[in-house]
Amino acid sequence: MAIEPSEPSLRALASQAAETSDPVVMLNLLKFAGREGAASYQRYATDIQPILASANASVLYAGDTSLRVIGEQGATEWDAVVVVRYPSRTAFLSMVASPEYQAIHKFRTAALESAELIATDPWPVS
Repeated sequence: MAIEPSEPSLRALASQAAETSDPVVMLNLLKFAGREGAASYQRYATDIQPILASANASVLYAGDTSLRVIGEQGATEWDAVVVVRYPSRTAFLSMVASPEYQAIHKFRTAALESAELIATDPWPVS
């Protein structure tokens, strides 16, 4: 299972960033590497707050999962969901490339067994 973005997916996100400066909401699906993983992720979650603030990003929601209501049993059971709004894809890419982020990224890497990170686009509101 992956915990880091692939080069092709980063290139695709950079291509989208070149096309739009609209805000992006990133959906994080997280599977922790045991109890130590959950603790390491909490350290990362604390340490990233000033970095998110510098990027003008905000956590919209963070929480543990409790029950799979729809979906195939036996599929990846995610431990937590984090939803973060960035002012643009460029802001996200700049943040993850920053030395400040790189200094704390090790806590995220140590924390996770698997993850999905999904960039979303809003639907038009009628």
